[in-house]
Amino acid sequence: MIADIMHPGLINIIQEGAKLGDLVIGLFTDKAIAAHKRLPYLTYEQRCAVVENIKGVSRVVPQDEWSYAPNLRRLKPDFMIHGDDWQTGPDQELRLEAIEAMEEWGGKVVEIPYTKGINSSSLDKEIKAIGTTPDVRLKTLRRLIASKPVVRILEVHDGLSGLICENIEVKNGLYTDSFDGMWSSSLTDSTSKGKPDIEAVDLTTRMQDLTNILECTTKPIIYDGDTGGKPEHFAFTVRTLERNGISAVIIEDKVGLKKNSLFGTDAIQTQDSIEGFCHKIRVGKDAQVTKDFMIIARCESIIAGKSIDDAMERCLAYVEAGADGIMIHSKDKTGEDIKEFCTRFRQVHPFVPIVVVPTTYNHIREEELHEWGVNIVIYANHMLRAAYPAMVKVAESILQNHRSSDANDLCMPIKQILELIPGTK
Repeated sequence: MIADIMHPGLINIIQEGAKLGDLVIGLFTDKAIAAHKRLPYLTYEQRCAVVENIKGVSRVVPQDEWSYAPNLRRLKPDFMIHGDDWQTGPDQELRLEAIEAMEEWGGKVVEIPYTKGINSSSLDKEIKAIGTTPDVRLKTLRRLIASKPVVRILEVHDGLSGLICENIEVKNGLYTDSFDGMWSSSLTDSTSKGKPDIEAVDLTTRMQDLTNILECTTKPIIYDGDTGGKPEHFAFTVRTLERNGISAVIIEDKVGLKKNSLFGTDAIQTQDSIEGFCHKIRVGKDAQVTKDFMIIARCESIIAGKSIDDAMERCLAYVEAGADGIMIHSKDKTGEDIKEFCTRFRQVHPFVPIVVVPTTYNHIREEELHEWGVNIVIYANHMLRAAYPAMVKVAESILQNHRSSDANDLCMPIKQILELIPGTK
């Protein structure tokens, strides 16, 4: 069981199973779940505490794999109990694996008729519609990092793009691919307002936009904090973000008027001193209230044309100063410099999270980035980049044809738009 939402169907399976003997529940861990679907609302420990106290349950064991077979072979039970809804659909493969395993020692698979009127997916949607709390959202990013090979983050810049990130899913056999969280980009936030990406949009204004996203989504958010400003100001930024349930802030080790990193050495990139940036990190860590909020240090050495050695020296110092993770940035299209950095950094820090933004080396798949040691992949500006050309095409079509019907195929039906927004009906 996942047992995030306990309902009569699960209780019925427990009651029927208990009639056969001492009932052991295989409870999916966060790690097992995260590879296939969204993390449960409750942690494994919380779910375990609930299931252990249900009448008829003898004990609970962790299920670290999506397949039942490994646990079955460890426990060798006389019976395996499961709802009969796995006879069709994507879980048929899991069913065949379980039957094959049970036959090895003469065990029997018992299939309990599906409880009519109970739909876990519908219940999940109803709970998600209620929303979440800042505390729950804040903690989710660390849970994801601990549970998934790669945490997949998508740029959002308003409530609509947030809803897309929240709900979009792609089925891939037994797996369901989705985005794990959102990136509040200073670049796309500024651009959507028609302003340059030079920290011209202040925290108060950005929080107004973030509130629109927070109100209609539940996934964790990483905030692009640019340079973080003065250390004294950064302390207040941390408090504001943490209070609103933002999971992490990423600040870059540059000073002066911000120049976007994608310009590389074409623009003057002035890095802060190691001592100065470490001081800013420490000020931020001292300001935060919970242990769950993350301050991630973004190293611009490679962008500024410096060596991997320089990046290593800085990042090791940033971790020593208290940074909860490192974001290493590059505009090189091969990604080889990122690979070298990750390999060397992992030799010193096996578990400190590494964040990358593969905008220029975007041919490299997440699986390969994971092999390098990467934990978080941010798709940092794609939603806004996709929206702009689409809007231009529609506008040009109206101008060329003096009517809008020719642009129908470029637009989604207004009814579909209305159905996308929670609470419209």
